[in-house]
Amino acid sequence: MKIEQIYTGCLAQGAYYIESNGEVAIIDPLRETQQYVDKANNENAKIKYIFETHFHADFVSGHVDLAKKTGATIVYGPGAETNYDIHAAKDNEEFKLGNLTIKVLHTPGHTLESSTFLLIDENNNNHAIFSGDTLFLGDVGRPDLAIKSDLTKEDLAGMLFDSLRNKIMPLADNIIVYPAHGAGSACGKNLSKETVGVLGDQKKTNYALRADMTKEEFVKEVLDGIAPPPQYFAKNAMMNKFGYDTFETVLKKGNTPLTPEAFEAIANQEDALVLDVRTEKDFVKSHIPNSIFIGLNGGFAPWVGALVTDLKQPILLITPEGKEQETVTRLSRVGYDNTLGYLKGGINTWKDSGRDIETLKSISVDEFSNQFKKETINVLDVRKDGEYKSMHLEGNNVQHFALDYINDNMNAIDKNKMYYIHCAGGYRSVIAASILKARGFNNLIDIAGGFGAIKNTDLPITDFICPTTL
Repeated sequence: MKIEQIYTGCLAQGAYYIESNGEVAIIDPLRETQQYVDKANNENAKIKYIFETHFHADFVSGHVDLAKKTGATIVYGPGAETNYDIHAAKDNEEFKLGNLTIKVLHTPGHTLESSTFLLIDENNNNHAIFSGDTLFLGDVGRPDLAIKSDLTKEDLAGMLFDSLRNKIMPLADNIIVYPAHGAGSACGKNLSKETVGVLGDQKKTNYALRADMTKEEFVKEVLDGIAPPPQYFAKNAMMNKFGYDTFETVLKKGNTPLTPEAFEAIANQEDALVLDVRTEKDFVKSHIPNSIFIGLNGGFAPWVGALVTDLKQPILLITPEGKEQETVTRLSRVGYDNTLGYLKGGINTWKDSGRDIETLKSISVDEFSNQFKKETINVLDVRKDGEYKSMHLEGNNVQHFALDYINDNMNAIDKNKMYYIHCAGGYRSVIAASILKARGFNNLIDIAGGFGAIKNTDLPITDFICPTTL
């Protein structure tokens, strides 16, 4: 028996390769599927099944492509309906994989078809669960993502409570837990940085598995503080349900080198978004006018998904040399399949052609501190709501909205005023500044180092302290 977790940090996502006696199952594969084919070929094994724990919302799975390449059967849980051939399993149905058995435990709650796959070893012992978004380490899946359902999030949370109590918690404490996500995923609130655990530990430490918890308490705690899902979630779920173009087709179209002349012509003809994925420091120094920065060195794909509202948006790329294919790949993982090419030679080629470039003013925290003390200046904090509430700069001139919702807050700031923008460390503030610049906000200054640097100054800080219960 061989079990391998294939973890992708930028998506905080775990796919799984399971092999026994020449037969392979892949659970929740990524969009680029050749890696699984190659791995099986290297082991002289054949991919027999592709198990999907549910219709994923945070990424486009590779199940459709992988099935076409290998002839493997796609298995979903009960009630799943798609536009392509699948096996919709029954609750407790078993699938033979070499000397192993994979048993389907229908665990609705995150979504209606959500299922946990129980791996039974060659000695007929329960060995592990592949829990998808039903159970994470430290948390459980959010219950507000059902596709076209009349059920409320409270209804789904109640289902999740029953699934955990009736299907997961009765299993032995030594069962290994392989979840679909770890820390950084928007599919839960408080996911652990660990990506593999054991069920006994979760029963002791995971708030959602507390033995004396009532259903009403569970529903309240699971829903408390849950942020609205990113706008691309529902769109990715529909792609997973109805199918998509092959990854190879998407890659061939997007991984196309373009001269400055061709790049500019396509940008104008197709109304393409120019997406600059270099580092924030490189973008600050020079960038193409009206381009948007979302760097590969941060949470690239999720931020694209949160901020670019049209999955079919034509996109042209400015990348670091050698990162062109990686960029197209990472865009495709969240459903952005309409990349039309990249600028060959990068920003230097653009400069050498005599075309205009722009810069973004960025100042040190010491410069900002001196300016803040000398005069009243406008500060824009684009961290998440929880970060802001926990600790922020004081002042009537300090404004806040999360970068996630910048498209909804354009009217909250004045194009005629100067804004000093910060996030926690500098990545998100440059994203925000680039979006605002492209919308005609030209009076912007980035604070290098962000709030991580600001809080170490003597500037006035509001630090939230939880009230003591008397």
